[in-house]
Amino acid sequence: MTLTREDALRAVPDGRLFVEGGWVERSSGGERTHHDPATGAVLGTHQLAGRQEVDAAVGAARRALERAELIDPARRRSLLWSLAGAIDAAADDLAALQSLEMGQPLRAARAGAAHAAEWFRYFAGWADKLDGAVVPAGPAVLDYAVACPYGVVAAITPWNGPIISLALKVAPAIAAGNTVVVKPSELAPFSAQRFAQACHDIAFPPGVINIVTGGPEAGKALCAHPGVDKISFTGGSTAGRAVAHAAADNLTPVVLELGGKSASIAFADTEPAVVGKLAALFGVLQNAGQGCFLPTRLLVERAIHDEVVAAVVATAGAARLGDPFEPATTMGPVAGEATCERILSAIDSARRRGDGALLTGGQRAGGTLTAGAYVEPTVFCGVDPASPLAQEEIFGPVLAVIPFDDEDEAIAIANGTRYGLAGYVWTNDLRRAHRVAGALDAGYVSVNGMAALPPAAPFGGWRGSGYGVEGGRWGVHEFVRLKNVHVSLR
Repeated sequence: MTLTREDALRAVPDGRLFVEGGWVERSSGGERTHHDPATGAVLGTHQLAGRQEVDAAVGAARRALERAELIDPARRRSLLWSLAGAIDAAADDLAALQSLEMGQPLRAARAGAAHAAEWFRYFAGWADKLDGAVVPAGPAVLDYAVACPYGVVAAITPWNGPIISLALKVAPAIAAGNTVVVKPSELAPFSAQRFAQACHDIAFPPGVINIVTGGPEAGKALCAHPGVDKISFTGGSTAGRAVAHAAADNLTPVVLELGGKSASIAFADTEPAVVGKLAALFGVLQNAGQGCFLPTRLLVERAIHDEVVAAVVATAGAARLGDPFEPATTMGPVAGEATCERILSAIDSARRRGDGALLTGGQRAGGTLTAGAYVEPTVFCGVDPASPLAQEEIFGPVLAVIPFDDEDEAIAIANGTRYGLAGYVWTNDLRRAHRVAGALDAGYVSVNGMAALPPAAPFGGWRGSGYGVEGGRWGVHEFVRLKNVHVSLR
């Protein structure tokens, strides 16, 4: 089915919050006007949760903990399966709204919606498999451990992948028997509200999922709320530290998936043209570089440096910037005007400092795209590994290319930031692939490609990229705590 911008505009929700199975007619946090990053036009207004709505959502989630649908593992499994079906049914709307609100090309947004449904199906299978263990504790004693849900989970999701990020948190939390208060970013409100509509349409048990869009104040109120038992946050490092501070007074446990400055390491035994093309696609064009785990540093062995860089520049230069709803578009706008200005400021600062040589891009796109928040695909080469361009997360279509001479130097440069989210290795030497993957200080390493966050695999950062895991059995275990029961049989 072909989706047009007009179809998407008709799907924009009215912007209300979703609490205890119903819609909040007016919010104490006021409302916000959202602009289409591709055109600058107003998409609509949406409510912002205040402390009052956060409190109501947490209260609703706590009351829902006693619902039979949540206590019975088989019924939880059915609930999650029904949510997967609801996402499939709403996939066109979810994808279209994601393209509208943050500029992601429609093809990628559709893939994200389908992937989110798969996460719900995968974790539906975990709902009746969180077993415990009998512990050997001596004669005349029965000692056993039980996996128990935390209770109310606060899920704070980012704007750069709003539906898949929601699935990464909500699906395992419910599989483990928790209820959820989701606070989507105020920069991507409408796709989360359409998800809420999907919950409403299938009569999902009230209070199990609550959606309260809001800004930093709503996030602070949610993280500091004494009724919240666990927090899962995805976002920038500065905001992540604020979340941890807000949770500290109540000693609320937190999962943090934060920023990254991931390195892609290209060794001389690979095909330069292929590596260069993929480096540009993954590190610059994909989601306009707005992804925490994208490889925004490219480390190239000197023997193939010039060939790889030529392929990178050619691929970046051939990118088709445009309307996310046009099939020919390969890169959409960045998330909005403020984001565009921040990225351009970072590029200008790198040029003034001489962090590297600008090969292509570096400007705001002009012509018919002037009204939108479009940044040209930008590539710097000869970048100083210690410079801000190589150290700071820009979160935009900017690639820093750094040469290296040998394997040890490549590993040292790759590990030479405060982050530790992802790493990428390009080599045809199997032993080197395992050796380098093992040496990288990163929670996720991809060799000769990029995985698409399969739901059965763990994903999480090290060091300044956060702690905790999403995905697989490790991800669902983030949402249970152990209780030990010791029974004397004498």
